[in-house]
Amino acid sequence: MSIIHKEGFRIISITAVVLVAITVLLNRVLPGSLWYTAGLSGGLFLLVLQFFRNPRRIIPVTDDSIVYAPADGKVVVIEETEEPEYFKDRRLQVSIFMSPLNVHVNRNPIGGKIAYLKYHPGKYLVAWHPKSSTENERTTVVIQHGQTAVLLRQIAGAMAKRIKNYLQTGEEVIQGSEMGFITFGSRVDLFLPLDAVIEVQIGQTVKGNLTEIAKL
Repeated sequence: MSIIHKEGFRIISITAVVLVAITVLLNRVLPGSLWYTAGLSGGLFLLVLQFFRNPRRIIPVTDDSIVYAPADGKVVVIEETEEPEYFKDRRLQVSIFMSPLNVHVNRNPIGGKIAYLKYHPGKYLVAWHPKSSTENERTTVVIQHGQTAVLLRQIAGAMAKRIKNYLQTGEEVIQGSEMGFITFGSRVDLFLPLDAVIEVQIGQTVKGNLTEIAKL
């Protein structure tokens, strides 16, 4: 079952008013076009509505040695790389691209304490651009669980220019709980320890709270 996310209330309301106004105006200019324009407006409204759906997602097994997908989308990067912001060492990076048709809610992949949280203003390169992870608008979160830490980065893209993050430094979070929202999709990067066992493949479609990304 899906409900509408709170981030969509304002945009959905404005969209509804604008579409109704356009439909009425076009019907006056082009008498007899009401059903056509109303159908087109209704379709556009439903498209915007689905951007902000928030399906109830219960993780199959609560286990912080499992890293669940923090977002819906497609796995576009799996590689060992240098993480320069927080760890400053080599990590396994897994990146998930969120298209405009995906659910845009972001969820905590593991439970633990928020050890680091920082927002970075930046560019709006397309999300699959190699430099988007370090040059685009983004928010970096590090969740510490015992001796293990996982870094998650919300990245804006060419369409997604509104990142929301609801966490606070020092906060204890539960695995699978909501941590943020990226309007109209984009990308989420995960940086994991080198000994993590990756459970997904490039091109695989994943779902937040349901797909296992890795085992720690």
